Amino acid sequence: MAPTAPEALPTPVGELAVTTDGLTRSYEGINVVDGLNLRVPTGGVYGLLGPNGAGKSTTMRLLLGLIRPTSGHMSVLGHPVSVHRRLPPGSIGSLTEDASYYPRLSGRENLAMMASYLGLERSRVECALDAVRMHGQENMQVRRCSMGMKRRLGLAMALLTDPPLMLLDEPTNGLDPDTAAEIRQLIVSLARQRGMTVVVSSHALSEIEQMADTVGILCAGSLRYQGPLSGLDSDGVLEMVVSAPTAVSTLLTSLGMVHEVRDNVVRTAMLPDNDVGDLVTGIVTSGTTVYRVQTMRRTREQAFLELITPGRTPPPFTAAYSTPPP
Repeated sequence: MAPTAPEALPTPVGELAVTTDGLTRSYEGINVVDGLNLRVPTGGVYGLLGPNGAGKSTTMRLLLGLIRPTSGHMSVLGHPVSVHRRLPPGSIGSLTEDASYYPRLSGRENLAMMASYLGLERSRVECALDAVRMHGQENMQVRRCSMGMKRRLGLAMALLTDPPLMLLDEPTNGLDPDTAAEIRQLIVSLARQRGMTVVVSSHALSEIEQMADTVGILCAGSLRYQGPLSGLDSDGVLEMVVSAPTAVSTLLTSLGMVHEVRDNVVRTAMLPDNDVGDLVTGIVTSGTTVYRVQTMRRTREQAFLELITPGRTPPPFTAAYSTPPP
């Protein structure tokens, strides 16, 4: 029987909207989600990033209560969640890749049916349609809607209860570039203008970069990195191609500078421009020719690939700019 009115939605307690401790889900002895310790800040967009098969969708289903964890604990919106302790209906808005609709009904009719089931006022339908900018096409049968329009409808359904938390599984997957950009803008606006916490999963770093404030990177069910995207950025190294690398190494050692030597290339930590100039002058004065000086930085994509590819040999650094020797 449908509820006569929605229960009061829980509000986040503290600075975290979602926490998991040792969250694990196994299938036939294989941990699809393996000891996950998520920390999702309240407000903003959290990107759950990883390759296909990393455990993103399973994590989403665990948080939604669609499947039970094998072990571990979850807290959502400041409240412990388990098989016996569930959140009230409508606490979390969700959009999954396998979202289903009544194809012969219009988008508005689909929304009205859900609102009726949840005991919501009909005005919530109009609010949801406004939020996803669907007015003008809300009366079209869903079976005639484009994939992008269906994705908007899915977002509208997730927004019906005006939930404090949204879980969106690959929301831009399969969309053309223009539609994907519109969906990303909608997601960001929900977090910034409404103060919602939005967890977005994707296998594409470029997608998450355009939406997320914080990211969790999954590989084979394990969390390989969690924090700001800027944490993947490299400070870079100073690379010098010289005629006598052994002599330069001796000089750097005497200066207490950590470095590495490969063939005729010497690498050390980044230095201020003035210090680089002094160092190069000292090397040249000692009788060594400096053929090239450049700053080398690992790209964010390279850092991501290293995290999700166990045993991967780090790729060569990418030159950011080159400084000619004096």
